[in-house]
Amino acid sequence: MRIGILTGGGDCPGLNAVIRAVVRKGIGQHGDEIVGFRDGWRGVLESDTVPMDLRAVRGILPRGGTVLGTSRTNPYAMEGGAELALENLRSLGIDALVPIGGEDTLGVAAKLAEAGVRVVGVPKTIDNDLDGTDYTFGFDTAVGVAMEAIDRLHTTGDSHHRTLVVEVMGRHAGWIALHAGMASGATVILIPEKPFDVDAVVAHCQHRFDSGYSPILVVSEGAQPKDGGLSLSTGEKDAFGHVRLGGIGAALASLIEDRTGREARAVVLGHVQRGGTPSPFDRVLATRFGLAAVDAVHDGQSGVMVALRGTDIVRVPLLAATAQLKLVPAERYSEAEVFFG
Repeated sequence: MRIGILTGGGDCPGLNAVIRAVVRKGIGQHGDEIVGFRDGWRGVLESDTVPMDLRAVRGILPRGGTVLGTSRTNPYAMEGGAELALENLRSLGIDALVPIGGEDTLGVAAKLAEAGVRVVGVPKTIDNDLDGTDYTFGFDTAVGVAMEAIDRLHTTGDSHHRTLVVEVMGRHAGWIALHAGMASGATVILIPEKPFDVDAVVAHCQHRFDSGYSPILVVSEGAQPKDGGLSLSTGEKDAFGHVRLGGIGAALASLIEDRTGREARAVVLGHVQRGGTPSPFDRVLATRFGLAAVDAVHDGQSGVMVALRGTDIVRVPLLAATAQLKLVPAERYSEAEVFFG
């Protein structure tokens, strides 16, 4: 069988582990030929491929990023893009396609599956906001990076008696902020799912100062106050129509400094959360996803995504997995609120 594989959207730790698993199992157990598409859907649109044999995946398990490259190319946003993608897959003799990505990448995959392409998706997003799976690989590594940064910032904050606002990734879902903030003992955690009260945030910071320590705030990039006054974006959009966010951390730090009379600084972790070697959990999860994807292909499955449920790898419909985002439920945020202040 000739299997195509691609990585789309933002890079994250664990992508290479999936690629390695697909190649090792596909070739080793089934005698498949694995064809890599460079830079996500761009590679499909331009028939830009690279053979993925056993030599190509040696040593890539601990590497961050993706050896195939990635992009946010959207075939359905281009005139004739979908038709071109279908034609190229046919002309290349691709029997099945394994796209690795998040909501956008797998949304394209779902449409191609409806058009007749055999597709088995692998969920990837450091935001952990893809529905249908308990966890996505890359998330654990991102939380670990953020937690370590916050741990370090606690000491410098206390030394200088200043507020530190740590902005982490999370456009619509606050999973990284929630987990990193709880793991590192943040004074306040702000997430997109629950607009925050500015007065309450300032009060928590002041209480922390009054106790003899300095506050640490962890805020998702998509968090907003109830009055919307600090909502920021660059105004730019990517190929999938997403507005690029940025600036909530700096705006919040300025406000807290004005209201408390104490110095405040913002730290934006940004793409540091995406880079570097994957954690053991992410390496294992990504590997299991890759193995399961090959199984699904050889079982004749299509229009499905491999997913983690408990400790089991299962298959769920792609359409169901991409229909809505998995957001932080109110009860999970309530657990964190116990420690605010």
